Amino acid sequence: MSVEQVSENVNGLRWFTSSYSGSGGGNCVEVAAGLDAVYVRDSKTAGGGPIVRVGQSQWTAFVALAVE
Repeated sequence: MSVEQVSENVNGLRWFTSSYSGSGGGNCVEVAAGLDAVYVRDSKTAGGGPIVRVGQSQWTAFVALAVE
């Protein structure tokens, strides 16, 4: 699997938090789908924290394993 920290501008992405995330400010991630990748960030540092880019096929494989 290839994962890398993003250094590009991702301001135009629409970010989503899981419906399983609580409203108590716990450990949550946000994801956004780009044209060729999926982007993941920590919801607590959404404005300035690191963002990870994962290829779409790798993300699909991850989600498939996560829901088993």
